[in-house]
Amino acid sequence: MTAFLEADLDTIAGLDALGVRLDGDLARPGDPEWDIARQAWQLAVDQRPAAVVHAASVDDVLRTVDTACQLGLRVAPQGTGHNAGPLGPLDDTILLKTSMMRGVVIDPVRKIARAEAGALWMDVVQPAYEHGLTALAGSSPDVGVVGYTVGGGISWHARSLGLAASNVVAVELVTADGVFRRVDDDHDPELFWALRGGGGSFGIVTAIEIRLFEFTEVQAGILFFPLERASEVLHAWREWVEIVPPEVMSVGRMLRFPPLPELPPFLSGQSFVVVEAVMRMPAEDADRLLAPLRALGPAIDTVHPTPTSELGQLHMDPPGPVPAAGDGMLLTGLPYEAVEAVLAASGPSVDSPLLSVEFRHRGGAIAPGASSGGAVTGFDAQFAMFAVGIAPTPGAGVAVRAAVDAVQTRLAPWSTGHVYLNFAERHKAGSALFEADTHRRLQQVKALYDPADVIRSNHPITPAS
Repeated sequence: MTAFLEADLDTIAGLDALGVRLDGDLARPGDPEWDIARQAWQLAVDQRPAAVVHAASVDDVLRTVDTACQLGLRVAPQGTGHNAGPLGPLDDTILLKTSMMRGVVIDPVRKIARAEAGALWMDVVQPAYEHGLTALAGSSPDVGVVGYTVGGGISWHARSLGLAASNVVAVELVTADGVFRRVDDDHDPELFWALRGGGGSFGIVTAIEIRLFEFTEVQAGILFFPLERASEVLHAWREWVEIVPPEVMSVGRMLRFPPLPELPPFLSGQSFVVVEAVMRMPAEDADRLLAPLRALGPAIDTVHPTPTSELGQLHMDPPGPVPAAGDGMLLTGLPYEAVEAVLAASGPSVDSPLLSVEFRHRGGAIAPGASSGGAVTGFDAQFAMFAVGIAPTPGAGVAVRAAVDAVQTRLAPWSTGHVYLNFAERHKAGSALFEADTHRRLQQVKALYDPADVIRSNHPITPAS
């Protein structure tokens, strides 16, 4: 008992000393701000770490890692917590939030954006646009640049320009040994490889440099149809994607909007099957391509010339933190039988609690072998599925998770056996996230830079033994 008390006192003293030294701040259980400090963007996740550090500088990250190692604690970096669910218990962990570190610098000559650890895509997209440039941003403007990118990063331009991870120029990070590093192709190349698609297990990223592209307008929008037409529209869409060029990225999706006053009247309480599309081509070419889908007679057609700075609104993601439950899977294809299977699980004849069931088309520059350079450069899959529902209460969470299970079970015959890291919102083994050779190599990198497994992520890579 005495040894345990001494250990607790040492931890308290160590955290007290850390709090005094921080440029940011530290919160612990019992502090007035504790419940806010430990909250993730994903409000359904109840995070209870040993302490929360809000880092304001690279020095804060170094101090936190140093303290954690001295106290026998681990460190879990978190930008927003969109995908906080798989983290699990944090009682032996300092949750290191980087949301105060949101600096962004655009270099229009080199066509590079440098984003600090807490930067959101909304912090990058607009200033890049003002320089005539476009970033490979996520579909939600308040997703963190770093988490999205180290998880792969499938943007609206991925089929023609590759993953965000494939377009990283350099990464600045603090590794578990308390060393600040700037890694690229010539410096710590194995670590640089792992950080491009392998997730957040290898260090605490403090800044990332990413390529930008010289265009600022696309043809983009949504074709809305009543949900009752889901079979007709999804079958037409799955046939349509077989003929489109890589410059087209699209989503087929069933949506059930809750009756919320903050939603536009035409969405609140309504249900649709939709096709979302982004086409990097002249308007006349896009119109020609869309003709078969427009011939179905959408109730609403919003496709028009669109500045790339406005693409963050296209997917209609929630504008702020929500309690939700969801999960994804990668599919070998989406034949007639697969569409019918998902309709049986969540189509218009089902009283489903799911807000969204979507299929994102793959291929092009994210097909296997299309590009190189990082741990993940593409996927041996034709589609990625993601299903999600709002879960404001434990009972609602049970119902939503059961509905997600139903979709995944129905689609199991077409599963690749793998999940895209950023769509994996439940705990997954490394073998489910990466090809076997890639997983082994990631474990070797982890063993080299963090053999004691100090740095933890939502989908951990364990050191090779």
